[in-house]
Amino acid sequence: MRMINVTRSMMPSINDYMKKLEKLWETRWLTNNGSYLQELEQRLSERFDVPCVVVSNGTLALLIALELFGFPKGSEIIVTPFTFTATVDAIVWQGYKPIFADIDAETFNISPQEIEKHVSNNTVAVMPVHVFGNPCEVEKIDEIAMRHDLKVIYDAAHCFDIFYKGRSIYKYGDVSVASFHATKVFHTVEGGAIFSDNPELIEKARKLRNFGFSTNMDIVEVGINAKMNEFQAAMGLLNLEIVDQEIEKRKKVFERYVELLDGSKITFQKLNFHLTKYNYIYMPVLFEDEKTRDKAFEELKANGYNTRKYFYPSLNKVFANVSCPVSEDISSRILHLPLYGDLEDEHVEKICEIVNKIVKN
Repeated sequence: MRMINVTRSMMPSINDYMKKLEKLWETRWLTNNGSYLQELEQRLSERFDVPCVVVSNGTLALLIALELFGFPKGSEIIVTPFTFTATVDAIVWQGYKPIFADIDAETFNISPQEIEKHVSNNTVAVMPVHVFGNPCEVEKIDEIAMRHDLKVIYDAAHCFDIFYKGRSIYKYGDVSVASFHATKVFHTVEGGAIFSDNPELIEKARKLRNFGFSTNMDIVEVGINAKMNEFQAAMGLLNLEIVDQEIEKRKKVFERYVELLDGSKITFQKLNFHLTKYNYIYMPVLFEDEKTRDKAFEELKANGYNTRKYFYPSLNKVFANVSCPVSEDISSRILHLPLYGDLEDEHVEKICEIVNKIVKN
């Protein structure tokens, strides 16, 4: 039985990719700020109207973003518990303390009111996540940050082509961090980026990406190796040519799910009212309780459909012994159904048939 996975990577024509590779065999310039990487950075910056530094993966992008500000070790950073572990891993790896603020039950994003409750004299930053590409309450978060003199580092891993009030969501906060992992709408196999309208932060990120070297090859920062190679960048350039079609196809699949699922028993993430462009990255659904969610997970798997409990578990239970009841509740009931552009309608219908039967029983 062929398994249908929760997502499937978008891929360009293999012939187009091979043409890109021919140049690499000619030049033998495979990494270290090659021409494909430079072109990819330029095109992304132009597409979203915000400068960026592209790196080899999203976790390194988070680590570099935290390093930009020189926070004292042991400082507190307020973060959501409802996120992928990399968000909190980066905070801990950098020697900071994650402080978990609970989420909104409908949007799944960090609650500004909960952020306010957790600000202390040791707080230096907030790291909100635009969960599944759904924009946070950025104005409220900015107001809190300004009042308490905090930096805002957005984990925008899911946010390729997400626009809020007509602007790219990457333009918000002091910096925004993107992931270009193979499971994302746009990918470079592995990859990520740091976006910011602050030229000093972009310049520092560029140095940190390459061992702390300046353009004159003087060591001016304590850096790391986060350089994206030309094979990844070539994949990204080609995927930029087809990502708009992929998003349109995903939208149709997403809307078909919403049409077919039992709305009385299944609930969906509430999207931000000011969202002006969405990417349909995932298909998260909420069940009434954990038992029903787990039964759906097992039944779908038995019928050839891999789903994902994402995000699960709530990270406050992994990294700290604190209570975040809303995040814990959502985490226990959420399931992501398969969603990608080429998913056939017959599979969407079968998945919905299985889910509807379970929730009605």
